[in-house]
Amino acid sequence: MNITLKNFLRKITEKLQKDEQKILMLLGQMRANEVKGKSSIDKLEDVEFKVFSQWGEDGILQYLISKIDIPNKVFVEFGVENYLESNTRFLLMNDNWSGVVIDGSKSNVNFIKTDDIYWRYDITAIEAFITTDNINQLIGDNVGVEDIGILSVDIDGNDYWVLNAINVVKPRILICEYNNIFGPEHAVTVPYNPSFVRRNAHYSDLYFGASLKAFYDLAKEKGYTFVGTNSAGMNAFFVRNDLAASFKACTPEEVYQPSKTRESRDKTGKLSFLSGTDRIKEIKDMHVYDVSAKKERQIKDIFGL
Repeated sequence: MNITLKNFLRKITEKLQKDEQKILMLLGQMRANEVKGKSSIDKLEDVEFKVFSQWGEDGILQYLISKIDIPNKVFVEFGVENYLESNTRFLLMNDNWSGVVIDGSKSNVNFIKTDDIYWRYDITAIEAFITTDNINQLIGDNVGVEDIGILSVDIDGNDYWVLNAINVVKPRILICEYNNIFGPEHAVTVPYNPSFVRRNAHYSDLYFGASLKAFYDLAKEKGYTFVGTNSAGMNAFFVRNDLAASFKACTPEEVYQPSKTRESRDKTGKLSFLSGTDRIKEIKDMHVYDVSAKKERQIKDIFGL
């Protein structure tokens, strides 16, 4: 294939990608107007829609921000990969928010910085492997206010411990990705390890993060009301107590539903498609930190496996 033809195909591909994004944005704006017009809902999944989010979080956030006064339209999201699929990209582009995104991959951060959004919108991308020791400085050095709109936590590892350490911002809305296979009843998390990497921790890719109940308890301690999850059973949403009067408070047991995702892998690294309780059985010999008992225990002992 000659260079001229390659350049032509590249330009066509770029044009199609831009046209697709315009269509997605237009459809998203229509859905956003519909969601914002709702006076009340039974559950968060009633307002789900996806533009750039993974599981419908775009719609949930549009609903939440329509019910809360947010003077500082600033977000912090970490664990964003290349930011093409994220919780805050639609907010950035549709609602003209500002934000800071953090990822541990240099190539991911370079991709974000070469994306058109980086000059079109007010976003800062930072390359950093997040720990409890550096998270406050990473946020504090790049966010000028304490009272931010949204904090989204998703690093597939030390999420619980990092959230617990954050004290430089007080987001009005908090989003936490939890490990669904831990169920709704037990407050557990992987033990803190500053070099934790999900894929290296256990071959199955199922040993990471914290349970919904662990985040529920931690958020409650930090002054947040739990308002629900997305229908995929991946992300939990919390609203700061002083702003939560418009929302129905709930408990993990009330809204939990098992995830249908089958992302497990076998010892060779291939997808093994485990589902249901087979997933937690795969990691039953691993240790987690029992938040209630304040000690490490084996998964099989906690869950009776």
